[in-house]
Amino acid sequence: MILGARLLAQFGILFFVISVASLISNQPIFRALPADTAVLTMSFSHGADRRAACRPLTEEEIADLPPNMRRTEICPRRRPPVFVELSVDGARLFEGELPPSGVAGDGPSRIHEQFRLMAGEHDIAVRMRDNPATEGFDYTASRHVVLAPAQHAVIDFKTGAGGFVFSSDGDEGVGAIQAN
Repeated sequence: MILGARLLAQFGILFFVISVASLISNQPIFRALPADTAVLTMSFSHGADRRAACRPLTEEEIADLPPNMRRTEICPRRRPPVFVELSVDGARLFEGELPPSGVAGDGPSRIHEQFRLMAGEHDIAVRMRDNPATEGFDYTASRHVVLAPAQHAVIDFKTGAGGFVFSSDGDEGVGAIQAN
């Protein structure tokens, strides 16, 4: 009799604990984003043109080199920084110079930035300069997008794809942003 009452009490306590846990797990409702917000992420890794900082060697510098190391120009190991701009609806959201990675500064420049936008229509423009010797930008792209609430859109950069690539979790293949 005592064993039955003990099992019944254990079952009652277990039922109470599970009921409270299930009630707490449903309330309050947690939202990572406000209801009318979408996320735009700019994330890529790109190595700037290392040849941009090369300079020709003078005849004296070439003569000073051992015969097996003679060349006409010298290039530093360090890559130049990459300059990136992101504008949404004409307002500049991001502007920055991305330093090269690596101990010697010879790796690619990397960026991963997230921006919260109101859901709806937006004009997005991305510009990048990877050669400090050029004026303006080496890569530009623009796109008119419609973002749904809680949608996540990503801007990537792929040299093989022709520049910036725009993708989204809410669309079936948004496709590439064509370089201008």
